[in-house]
Amino acid sequence: MPALDFRVLTRDETSHARTGELRLHHGLIETPVFMPVGTRATVKSLTPDELKACGAAIILGNTYHLYLRPGSSLIRDLGGLHRFMSWDRCTLTDSGGFQVFSLGHLRDIDEEGVTFRSHLDGSPHMFTPEKVVRIQEELGPDIAMVLDECTPYPATRDDARLSFERTSRWAERALAAHRRPDQALFGIAQGGMYANLRRESASQIVAFDFPGYAIGGLSVGEPKAMFYEMMGVSALALPEDKPRYVMGVGAPEDLFEAVTSGIDMFDCVLQTRLGRNGALFTRDGRVNIRNARFRSDERPVDPWCDCYTCHTFTSAYLHHLFRAEELLAYRLASLHNVRWTIKLVEEMRASIRQGVFLEFRDAFLRNYRVVNEVVRVEQRAKWTAAKRLR
Repeated sequence: MPALDFRVLTRDETSHARTGELRLHHGLIETPVFMPVGTRATVKSLTPDELKACGAAIILGNTYHLYLRPGSSLIRDLGGLHRFMSWDRCTLTDSGGFQVFSLGHLRDIDEEGVTFRSHLDGSPHMFTPEKVVRIQEELGPDIAMVLDECTPYPATRDDARLSFERTSRWAERALAAHRRPDQALFGIAQGGMYANLRRESASQIVAFDFPGYAIGGLSVGEPKAMFYEMMGVSALALPEDKPRYVMGVGAPEDLFEAVTSGIDMFDCVLQTRLGRNGALFTRDGRVNIRNARFRSDERPVDPWCDCYTCHTFTSAYLHHLFRAEELLAYRLASLHNVRWTIKLVEEMRASIRQGVFLEFRDAFLRNYRVVNEVVRVEQRAKWTAAKRLR
């Protein structure tokens, strides 16, 4: 069988939203699909059984981090990523490009690839398109990503063009180097915040006939309106009959916009990162469970949610765990956020099939308090700075 088989099953008549089936080596995935992120071969604090109970069909690993520790050759020798982390469902690994480019002064880019110093011990390394393919073939995910140059924000039109053209050349090299028949290799479209460059980048990448395509360089600090516009432009420039993946997107309002634009796959660390900090998703918006108003609240965090946390514990108990800095707090909050998001996407799929997606979207967003954009940008800058220091 081919490494990937994708079929569009339902199309929404009033938007670009669609449902589909994505068959990979380790199973069948219903799309649209949210993919929890397991950067170091673990979704932080959650076991594989808990992730399955949450409905996770595919999770991510990070090529950069797994290459540095414990090493892709070790994971290969121990049976590959699935066996290493005891996960028998589908996996995807990113190229590590975003992590490398976020190293700033610790990396240097040229036509051959990216030379960088490890954030762990300062040791020198180099990622080329071919090497990144080889690493991911050793890791053995169902879907691997090409090495791309992640265009920063802001960037001039000339810089954005140079960036996406290099990404195209790297993609051609990666495709030529890829050998593993049970693994699908996705191309990545870039183009910065320029609609014409987004279309041009997508056209170049599509010409290589990858089995699937990702949209990179979004949600990197740009205003939401610009993010949504570029995502929509990119999605429309990609083939109808192949899966479309927007990288690093996980806020509920962003997921609705992605699905509206015809995106099939999305991932984000937001669910577990927020959970560890006491921020929980509800149908009314994010809440900080540390706040005093939850001290004696006997209700679940969100009665709509069917996760283990909401079925078992009160908001008062979660408030107590966070105030006492008990480790269980981080697990229960992360479990809730992951399941809450997967359940939301399940309902998106159901609404598309029923022909009421836009009604469902609008009703949800009328009641959902979106995080203030200034606060969002400040939080992202803080998290990015902390990542660079690790």
